[in-house]
Amino acid sequence: MKEYPNLNNVVLASASPRRRELLSSLGIHFDIQIPDIDETPRPNEVPRVFAERLAKEKAEAISSDADTVLISADTIVVQNKIILGKPKDEEEAQAMLESLSGQVHKVITAVCVKKGKQETVFSAVTEVEFRILTKNEIDTYIASGDPMDKAGAYAIQGGAAPMIRAINGSYTNVVGLPLCELHETLLSF
Repeated sequence: MKEYPNLNNVVLASASPRRRELLSSLGIHFDIQIPDIDETPRPNEVPRVFAERLAKEKAEAISSDADTVLISADTIVVQNKIILGKPKDEEEAQAMLESLSGQVHKVITAVCVKKGKQETVFSAVTEVEFRILTKNEIDTYIASGDPMDKAGAYAIQGGAAPMIRAINGSYTNVVGLPLCELHETLLSF
């Protein structure tokens, strides 16, 4: 943690193993606390505002002292201004993947970094282009179980990698934590 001398007590407010791996790659030692919040979008809530609100609420759901740096995040997949959350079942995963097939969508990850009264909330947006998927590819991917706990029913770092033709923006943002932006924010703390 030589790069972040003021970060002695860090808590990642997330159950995501992907976020744990990404944060570890920055050389930060941290504890895990899992927030329990309602993740339902409000009526007419804009996707980016929704993601930023959830990131902030996750940080606020964790009790901490003034020296603790809390990091929380929320990742959403947005297609045609519609938020694609985690599929509730295989049918919903199928519908999501069929809708993403051959299309470009956005992945938004909002992050909240909080220490005492200092708080920064930001979000990063990455465009992801899927190639056209066959029904068999979708069925096989769903049968793997991989899409079931992922926003938009896919993981770019997992079995969905061959489905993705291109990305425009941060790869780590699509995985669940935009490291460049987070690094810059942590340096300011």
